[in-house]
Amino acid sequence: MAKQNVAEQFVDILARAGVKRLYGVVGDSLNPVVDAIRRNSAIDWIHVRHEETAAFAAGAEAQITGSLAACAGSCGPGNLHLINGLYDAHRSMAPVLALASHIPSSEIGLGYFQETHPELLFQECSHYNEMISNPEQMPRLLQTAIQHAIGRGGVSVVSMPGDVASKPAPEKSIEHALVTARPTVRPGDDEIDKLCRMVDEARRVTLFCGSGTAGAHAEVMEFAEKIKSPVGHALRGKEWIQYDNPYDVGMSGLLGYGAAYEATNECDLLVLLGTDFPYNAFLPDDVKIVQVDVRPEHLGRRSKLDLAVWGDVRETLRCLTPRVKPKSDRKFLDRMLKKHANALEGVVKAYTRKVEKHVPIHPEFVASVLDEMADDDAVFTVDTGMNNVWAARYLTPNGKRRVIGSFSHGSMANALPQAIGAQFTDLNRQVVAMSGDGGFSMLMGDFLTLVQHDLPVKVVLFNNSSLGMVELEMLVAGLPSYGTTNKNPDFAAIARAAGAYGVRVEKPKQLQSALKDAFKHKGPALVDVVTDPNALSIPPKISADMVTGFALSASKIVLDGGVGRMLQMARSNLRNVPRP
Repeated sequence: MAKQNVAEQFVDILARAGVKRLYGVVGDSLNPVVDAIRRNSAIDWIHVRHEETAAFAAGAEAQITGSLAACAGSCGPGNLHLINGLYDAHRSMAPVLALASHIPSSEIGLGYFQETHPELLFQECSHYNEMISNPEQMPRLLQTAIQHAIGRGGVSVVSMPGDVASKPAPEKSIEHALVTARPTVRPGDDEIDKLCRMVDEARRVTLFCGSGTAGAHAEVMEFAEKIKSPVGHALRGKEWIQYDNPYDVGMSGLLGYGAAYEATNECDLLVLLGTDFPYNAFLPDDVKIVQVDVRPEHLGRRSKLDLAVWGDVRETLRCLTPRVKPKSDRKFLDRMLKKHANALEGVVKAYTRKVEKHVPIHPEFVASVLDEMADDDAVFTVDTGMNNVWAARYLTPNGKRRVIGSFSHGSMANALPQAIGAQFTDLNRQVVAMSGDGGFSMLMGDFLTLVQHDLPVKVVLFNNSSLGMVELEMLVAGLPSYGTTNKNPDFAAIARAAGAYGVRVEKPKQLQSALKDAFKHKGPALVDVVTDPNALSIPPKISADMVTGFALSASKIVLDGGVGRMLQMARSNLRNVPRP
């Protein structure tokens, strides 16, 4: 049996850790690793057109599967392109291993061609960031990197010079069983007892949920029923907690709607469940607050806490719910449910009149039709900017759909590359990229990746020929819009020229048939929808002292119309409110 080199050992360990593919762009320092993948049937090399796409794709794959995903870049500029997608993966707690291949080891520190220092560059967007400078560090260093990414939830970066990758692997290297899943964390009995007393003593309790409630839907609903609590959510908590929720009062934050803000500010006790909600201006400063989070570094960094509980949301509620006393008074809950329904009733009218005749097309109408036509288990990837608004307002979660975006990092151009990673996890699952023309054109080259790998991703392009969010930021700041206009081509024609399905929609009556045909198409497809850039208006209930800078601007962009099928759910929940 031929002796392994370091690159082959590297690839074998990745495969043992469950990595199915490595996204990247080939380059000389990376060639030994790519060649090792060519000869290893357990892992595939996924050639993309830009390394930023590779990192976004790996991050999306990790979020869909919950398992380790990987990407790679060649020395210097190649791995430097990974950094934006790695920041997003890290802030999304997606377990990703990034290989930053390096210049020849003998030249490091001498200003060599393409020299950078990846062990410094990636420090802020990783839990672990080290260089393999000699073969004897393998496989322990790679195993440590993998366990950091999985165990802490985020990015690990391994730098490796190309010459080291080509050297023989050590004969008696130490390999151990790899950690490939995270454990649950149960709080101590003292914390549970304290939380139980606080819940029992409070007359009005509100639950506010984030992405940490993934897998805990049943436990949250049981707890809310027992203590008669309204349940609000942050944007990243929407897909996990809004569906089948008779206590739903909507979303708080910059894109908030319904009665979530009132519910969190008018309670006696606010319980933050699995959320690192960043906008502390929307959180109360005159009520008791408890935070439950599996990451202790998140506890108390947004607001002053009366109790910090380190634990997994599901395990915490499993311990807590049997201990708390049931509440019978529904007055606060019912009042918030009525406020929520009234708030949605009040805004829905703006985009229900003559939308099928409005040209340019209302983007709200596009999102609403897309929501109704997409599969029940579709994966939506959402560009940052106005598409975040459409996703927050119109995509209806049901426990099977997924919605992925750059919700914490806030990067442009994320939807298309994230759709690539999501689609590779299941070629038969519908994946829809909700792209803006600004974000799509930024990484448009990787539409060719869809064609090259025959990925059936459907890109629905909201094309308003502007950087819409930036333009509105300027508007609310009293500035004239400048530098925000895009002179766009016919994107559908570009899609067809690339070998994909492409259709342009300029009238509302064309939309349903265009989406239907695109969804039926077996390969990649792009629906270029010309939308109205002036579709938003400023809502009445935002105070200037809530947030400053970008946050103030964004908060004033909250829709004053349209909430899709959420109104139906709110009306349905109202039927459960006892009549006086």
